[in-house]
Parts: sequence; C-alpha cells; structure tokens
Amino acid sequence: MRPVLANRPARHLFLHRHALSERPTGPAKGQALADLIDRIGFVQVDSINTVERAHHMILFARRQSYRPEALKRLMERDRALFEHWTHDASILPVALFPQWRHRFAHNAERLQQNRHRWFDDGYETQFDTILRRIEAEGPVTSSDVGEGEARSKGGWWEWHPSKTALEWLWRTGVLSVRGRAGFQKVYDLTERVIPAAHLGPAPDAGAHLDWACNSALDRLGFATAGEIAAYWAAVKPAEAKIWAEAALARGEVIEVDVAGADGALRRSYARPDVLDPVPEPPGILRILSPFDPALRDRNRAERLFGFHYRIEVFVPEAQRKYGYYVFPVLEGDRLIGRLDAKAFRDEGIMRLRAFWPEPGVAMGKARLARLDGALERLARFSGCDRLERASDWLRG
Repeated sequence: MRPVLANRPARHLFLHRHALSERPTGPAKGQALADLIDRIGFVQVDSINTVERAHHMILFARRQSYRPEALKRLMERDRALFEHWTHDASILPVALFPQWRHRFAHNAERLQQNRHRWFDDGYETQFDTILRRIEAEGPVTSSDVGEGEARSKGGWWEWHPSKTALEWLWRTGVLSVRGRAGFQKVYDLTERVIPAAHLGPAPDAGAHLDWACNSALDRLGFATAGEIAAYWAAVKPAEAKIWAEAALARGEVIEVDVAGADGALRRSYARPDVLDPVPEPPGILRILSPFDPALRDRNRAERLFGFHYRIEVFVPEAQRKYGYYVFPVLEGDRLIGRLDAKAFRDEGIMRLRAFWPEPGVAMGKARLARLDGALERLARFSGCDRLERASDWLRG
C-alpha cells in the first residue's frame, strides 16, 4: 500500500523546495543570490513590465533585499548565470551549460529540418557574415543587424532574416546572451560569454537523463513522470518514466499518493523521506509573478492549492474575467486571491485596480493590513513612492 502525503504537508514541501517557506529576508546578491537561483532551478524571463519584470518579481518574493542590479552583475560581470530556454526563456546557473548542449543539438536538427520556412538557399553565408562581424567587432543586438532587409513571412514573428539568424545561432549554442540592452538580447560568441570551466562537452545521454530527472524531482518534492519531464523540458515523459521505474527498483524513489486540495489522490514519485516534516511557511503575504516557478505548472498549482489561474494577456479585453496581467497572492501555504495593479513610474504611483479574494477568504483587518504592507513594498520595489487604490478595488 502506498503512503499518503496529505494536502497541507504536500503544499509545505512544495513551497519549501521553491524557497517560499521562509521569511523573505537575508542577502540577495553575489553568491547568496546565485545559490537562491540554483535552489529554485531557474528564473523565467518575460518582457511584460506592468509592475516589474517577472524575473525580478520572482526573486523579490523570496528576498526583499533583492535589487535588479544584483542579477545583472551576476550575469554580465561574474558570468555565474546564462540565459536560455527551459519551457520558456530563463536565467540559469552557468554550471548547467554542458547539459544544454543536448538542447543545442536537438534545436539544430529541428531548425535544419524547417530552414526553408525562414531562409532562402545559401543561408549559411548569412550566418558566416554575422559570426565574422561579431568576432571582429564585438557583441550585437538584433537592432544592429539587418537594417533594410525584407522581413520573413510566416517565420519567427516576421523577424527580418538577420534577427532570425541571431536567434538560430543562439538556440543552437553558437552564440550566447551576454546581457540585455533595455530588454534586447546582446549576443556574443559563446566562448566569450561562458567561462572556460563550463564549456566542456555534453554528458552522455544516460548522465543527462539522470541529471534532468533527479534535479527536477528534488526541486518539485514529488511528481509524476510527466511533471519531471516538464520541469526542464529537457527529456521526454516516456524517458522520465523509464528513469523513475529504474530509480524505484533501486530504492532511490518511492511511490506516494499525494492529496490535492479536493482530497483526490494522485500517484507520484518522491524521495523516501517525503513524509518527513518540513518548515511550515510563515503567515506572511507575498505578491507573486504570474511566471513564478511555483505557478509555472498551472494544473499542478490548481490541484495542490485549489487555485485556478490563467493569464489573460492574450484574451480580448471584453472577455477577460479579471485583467490583462493579474498577480496571484500567497499567504502562508494558501493562494488567497489575485490582484490587478500597474506601476506608473513616470508619476511615481502604483495603482491597484482590483483585488479578488478566493472563495472562503475573509478580508478582515489583519489580512487587509498584510495586503497593504505587501502592496507598499512592491510599489517601492517597482520605483513608485505612492500607492493608489480604485474606489471599488476590493471585489468579491
């Protein structure tokens, strides 16, 4: 008979592995920040800047001493981090770079098969031209190349061919992101970006599978084979299943039934100590990015917390239930609501349009005070010195 991990302990374990079970204090630069990113695995990068960009909000939710300059320094000066894809564009510990060589090879094969969607014959010459320019003149952004070119049709967001070439060379590991200018990627030769110590060859396929599955399970706490595979998007679910069954036979993992918020049990893999207690999250309130690692898997978050969340950026305004870019709100081990806010930095004001508590969440004086405190801190972090609330901001 499989052991059962009840819902509250499951939430505690999941939040603990995502660095959300302790107070958001302590250092948030240098090695301490690098260790935090390694602990949660990656930090997703997103261009939307309604309050603050996703990667900054993710780190601020865990360390309120965090400032964006610390991440820039780690990436662009210390070279402790690099940017590439997991399930989406992400900032990752540079020690993982050799593992990404498998992704580069896969991308190269896939892109080669579809090259005629983006390039005419002879595209390799264009690649050579760009690479020679970068080698001789230094890093470039997409704005630096391809002026006057006809844009490709049906390609990557109708980018001009040189921008598509830059992205191709980045996705296949020939170029790396040296940093960002505004929010534009700055591309350079990989050997000038990634420290020599991390430029080794790809591990063999078996070692790569072990790394992908072990590291995913350790960061998730418990997971199905599909969830393990989805964490890094580095292996297929069938491969993760084979790995999990072998690890089960060796006694490295066990099967456990994890209770969801509705009481339904879901068979998952976990480490043998999965039932050991972990710290209970303090009852503080945090405003999370929609792309927080704890919420990346929307279905998993819904099962664990009973919190249905979908971003409505691409939903026509008249059809939105909540708003363009709504932030989930975590209190202790519960997702208690969502809010719609926007920073107007030119005015120094963050405006709260609405907060929707979840069913059964009472907004008493103490909880309202905690929400006010979280909003004031987020406003200051986003560069605003005032918080304004709409007259009908509290919805229900």
